[in-house]
Amino acid sequence: MLALRLARGSHPFLLLLRLLVAAASAGAGFLLLCALAYAVAHPDRPSASVLRLAWCALPMAAAVHLALAVARTDPSTRPRPGLSSIGLGPARLAVIAAASTAVACTLGSALALLFFLHLRGDLTGLPFDGDAADLLGGGQPLPLPAALTLLALVPVIASAAVALTLRPTGLLWSRRTRRGKGRDGTGAGPAGTHALGANAVGTGALRTGAVHAAAPGASTARDPFDPVPAPAGLPWGVALMAAGLALELYGARGTGDTVPLPGGVPGSPVPVLAGWALTALGLAVVGPGLAHLCGRLLQAYRPGATRLLAGRGLMAEARRIGRPLGVLCAVVAAGLTANTLYAQADTRPFGPLSGLGATVVLACAAAALFTAVAEARQRRVGTAAALLRLGAPAAVLRSAALLRSVVLLAGFAPLTWLVAALTALPLRP
Repeated sequence: MLALRLARGSHPFLLLLRLLVAAASAGAGFLLLCALAYAVAHPDRPSASVLRLAWCALPMAAAVHLALAVARTDPSTRPRPGLSSIGLGPARLAVIAAASTAVACTLGSALALLFFLHLRGDLTGLPFDGDAADLLGGGQPLPLPAALTLLALVPVIASAAVALTLRPTGLLWSRRTRRGKGRDGTGAGPAGTHALGANAVGTGALRTGAVHAAAPGASTARDPFDPVPAPAGLPWGVALMAAGLALELYGARGTGDTVPLPGGVPGSPVPVLAGWALTALGLAVVGPGLAHLCGRLLQAYRPGATRLLAGRGLMAEARRIGRPLGVLCAVVAAGLTANTLYAQADTRPFGPLSGLGATVVLACAAAALFTAVAEARQRRVGTAAALLRLGAPAAVLRSAALLRSVVLLAGFAPLTWLVAALTALPLRP
């Protein structure tokens, strides 16, 4: 009930994002129902039915990715002072976020079921009823338990992913720290002695200007003039992309069994598909590191105020924006590769269900990036207000934002095109 009240009283922008989550869940649920209808209408083709169901994992993953991005943006699920006293601690807020995600995804699954039954002709009295009966296995009884089980996949997986992502991580350590303190609250005893010693060391370091190592339980403030540490995923992402491309080259020379692709295109060997998956994963992993590198290069040589502000802002937001940007680049690269395959095939390029699946994946990746950008802008409001109070022109802030966008486009667009070209190269005749 609390999740429903929070959803009803949310900002219109957040409501729009939740409607996008519901639409993504509806698209993924509709594709799952189509796979079930194909299995019911063609009981003599179990392998084709399983393959159709397996390809539905991509829209499902895209819908869960968008649900995670929207849950992180929701300001009502962030810990605030005073909420723990009324029973709304970090763990409870994570549960509320998972419940809100489950409500939005369940709404989308229900809409998918109604639309599916309407197009099959099971529900009459509305326009276009029964127009897709041949495609959706009209006339065959649809097993209701199987349909409800498939429709529950997206809400359950998305809510579980949100709960695991937003769960509090420092509660156990803080409880142990509090237990180690003395009864007077000043840290008497062994743990308190170490804490007081750490504070003394930290105070001395600040007075002398030197940097000393404090005790394990002490928290040292980072120098605001030091750059943000770079994410550790850049070399791993490059290694994954190189391994994926090597696996594609190895699989393209083989003559083993092939896996059919959606849309009636001749299939590709299993190593090629595994190489595609590794390459896409590498692009997603390399995103934060590449965004941080773009910010560092932007302020490399004698930066002015605009370049310095844009570069430091991009380095600070590299983890938040780089991951969805890398996922979007992976989706675009896969789309360019699939377009090359469809151009070489003699069949029609896209069917209605293949087009729906590609649209859901691309729309979810773009919406997740847009949501991450909106979250980063929301977190920069205090910094922008402080700069304006100090007398910084508003044009400088706008120029820094535009410069960040241009640098990210210049860094990620060539990489996406290069990966798509290298991926499609072994498949050319």
